[in-house]
Amino acid sequence: MGILRYLGHSAFYMETEGLKALFDPFLTGNPMALADPKDFVELTAIFLTHGHGDHIGDTIEIAKKTNATVFTCNELGCYIESKGINVEAMHIGGRAKFSFGRVKLTPAWHGCPIIEDGETKYGGVACGFVVEAGGKKIYHAGDTGLTMEMQLLKEERIDIAMLPIGGYYTMDIQDAARAVKFIEPCVAIPMHYDTFPRIEANPEEFKELVGNELTEVKILKPGEELNF
Repeated sequence: MGILRYLGHSAFYMETEGLKALFDPFLTGNPMALADPKDFVELTAIFLTHGHGDHIGDTIEIAKKTNATVFTCNELGCYIESKGINVEAMHIGGRAKFSFGRVKLTPAWHGCPIIEDGETKYGGVACGFVVEAGGKKIYHAGDTGLTMEMQLLKEERIDIAMLPIGGYYTMDIQDAARAVKFIEPCVAIPMHYDTFPRIEANPEEFKELVGNELTEVKILKPGEELNF
């Protein structure tokens, strides 16, 4: 058994046997977030999809405080490691086994700059994650457009997929619904919407479009949880 708690935007907290983790912990400055960095005192991992401020968010602060390991792409991982943080700097297509289960990095069509002190640094490529823990496979797509590679995820037999629906920077509702048909997860959770005016979207429209007996759409408000 485990829980997946929506924290707003693309941030989630996941807890299952041997794993307490955050995905893209953009909390400070997030108008949708009900959580605060100080709420997390014990963590195993932080899964970071890319270096944009609305995803890297409070990663460094939380990782330093909790001694959590940050999982991310190699180049961004090197930057995070330079801050004195434990890192697993993997790359697209790589899969590895850890004490809590397995992690695979998936393609995400998006940028990954790091902006620090007014300067833009190269951050490698963006990614998504398939995390296997507690007997389940959890897919966090990160920021991405619709990709044909998503069809390959059907063979992974994903239990829960978190997919962006806000458009402009990522998939919109229509493309996210197509992604569901590619992946065929047991459960799909919409994310990355309504945080800012440019990404306003109605998750009920997404749910209606999916209309798939194979996939249940769960719309979570910030602070709500899914038990799995």
